[in-house]
Parts: sequence; structure tokens; C-alpha cells
Amino acid sequence: MSDQPIIFEEWKTGDGALIAVARLNTPKTLNSLSLEMIHLLTPQLKRWAEDPAIQAVWLEAEGDKAFCAGGDIVALYRSMTEPQGATASEGEAFFTEEYELDYLIHTFPKPVVCWGHGIVMGGGMGIMEGASHRVVTEGSKLAMPEITIGLYPDVAAGWFLNRMPGRTGLFLGLTGARLNGADALFTGLADRFIRHDLKTDVVAELRKRSWQDEDAHAVAGGVLRQFEQQSADAMPESPVRTHFDEINRVTDADSLEAIVNQLKELSGGDGWVAKATRSLAGASPTSLALVWHHLRDCKHDSLKEVLDKELVLSSKCLTKGEFAEGVRALLIDKDQQPRWRYASLGEMDKAWIDDFFK
Repeated sequence: MSDQPIIFEEWKTGDGALIAVARLNTPKTLNSLSLEMIHLLTPQLKRWAEDPAIQAVWLEAEGDKAFCAGGDIVALYRSMTEPQGATASEGEAFFTEEYELDYLIHTFPKPVVCWGHGIVMGGGMGIMEGASHRVVTEGSKLAMPEITIGLYPDVAAGWFLNRMPGRTGLFLGLTGARLNGADALFTGLADRFIRHDLKTDVVAELRKRSWQDEDAHAVAGGVLRQFEQQSADAMPESPVRTHFDEINRVTDADSLEAIVNQLKELSGGDGWVAKATRSLAGASPTSLALVWHHLRDCKHDSLKEVLDKELVLSSKCLTKGEFAEGVRALLIDKDQQPRWRYASLGEMDKAWIDDFFK
């Protein structure tokens, strides 16, 4: 196996055209997105966009555990806690270039098929949500779990969470709940559900097709639709669909504090909603406030406006300490005892939150 963090290939199609392939290739870190990977992927996508021989792009990952578990937050921690030399601006460079990559995928002029098998979280969601054809499988686990590390759902989440049905986007942002493939379809986070064991057949069929002088989006969509029909029996139940009314009820209040209290009341027991809301017990109150304010602030914004706002927010998260403390507790010291700046929403100083948005 290559030691390159991303592997690029070009597959010939039946009529001599090309499908470009980018494979995330750091399975030991669950294909977490690093600045080096962004530096490789962004210019390559720009070249493919300009190349008339390339008809579509296929995004996938090495290994069966994860498409991409998020950004490389250990590297971000170093940039926050070792502010000397070249590392001082690494965090800001990471967020700036990550959001540029996300925007590039969202606005790519050719079909982008993303095979989102396994864990797709945080930065992985940023890549997958931009694709024109987002495929999930029986093994997909999607989430935006930033509330547990003192961050907030970024990578254009202010855009895509606001477009989920009802208040499911707010629920996902406040709880970090894990969604399965059926949930992803129901909430608009994915386009197709296809069994993972059919992946080789999907690729073979895409390569067999004629693409030149055809609508490339229609060619990709037709192949994926064919295999989705073969996968219907493997589709799991969607807990989000099942609990949709309850999710809307508990996220309906005039203050964040009231909503969080209503969510916490559901965290007893063994059901899906109980498991989804249990993370609130250890969540950063600052993160919860950022989710609430960010989603309200972005409701009518364009994709670019959302990403511009997120760059301001994320840059503040690098300097204000809450994010560094969350990563320390989870991944550095692993004591699972984060010392958040405020113990509860009720104690929080409004000026503290307001400053993140300036």
C-alpha cells in the first residue's frame, strides 16, 4: 500500500474518457484530514475541473472503518499550545484551506461521487456534503460531534444543518448524535443508499459506460440508482424519521437553556434518543451556545457567506482556550475531564460568546 496520504488515479471509461479518483489513505487515523492532504487534494481537483478528458470524480477512502473521521485535531492542538515558529499560524491555515476545499467540492463543475462508508464526521462531512452524489451504506455513521471538544459544527454546517427537515439540524449540532445511512437520506445529508459489497460493481459499471457527449450527472445518477434498487433490503430503519416529532418538540423553546434542559430529560434509558442526548452531560456550554447562535445567524446565508463566518468563528476557537481544553481531555491526556470555562449555560457571560463572532 502506498504511503501517500491521498492516492490519485484516473480510470478509463468505455468510450476512452476518464473518471478521476481520490482515495484518502491514512486508515490508521481513520483517514483524518490533515493540512498535507488538503494541499494535495485542492490543486488536483482544480486540475481535474479544467481537464476536458475528466468526466467525473470519485472520492473514497482506504479501509472499511471510516471515510474520514474529521480534521487532524491533534495537529491543531499543537498549533494552539506551541505558539512559536511555523506552528503559530498552522491552525488558521488549516481552517482557511479546509473551507476553500469544501467550497471547491460544493461548486465543482463535474459530478463528484463520494462513497461515504464507515465513519463520516466533522471534516469528513465537509468533504462529503459538497459532493453532487453522496452515497451511504449499511456501515455509514455520520455525525458532527464538536460539542464534546469545545468546538462547534463547522465545514459549512451552518449551511447544511439549516437545510435539514424540521429542527433535526439543530438537534444534530447540539447532541452530536450519530446518524445511519437511512437517517442521512431522510435528513438530506446523502443521496443514495447502496450496499458496501456492491462498490466494486458500481465502479465497474461507471467505467463501462459511455460518457462523452452525455449528461455526466445523468450517467452517474443512472448507475447509482440501479445499484440503490438492488440495496433496498439492506436499508436500516431511520431513528431520526421515527423520532422526528419528538426531536421537533424538544428543540422548540425560546432559549437555548430551555432546549438543553428538554433534551437532557430524554437522556435516561436505552433508546436511540436517550443515547443521542447523553453526550450533553459532558458537552462544552460554550460549544452549545456557538451552535445555537451560529445556526440562527446563518439561516438565510449563502454557502460562501456561511464559510466566511465560520472562518472568523474557528479562528477565535483557536485562541480562546475552550477548543484546546476539549482536545486535551479527549485525545492528549485522555482523562475525559475537561475543565470548561463555564460549568453551565446559566453562568455564561454573554460578552464571552459575542466575542467569538467579531
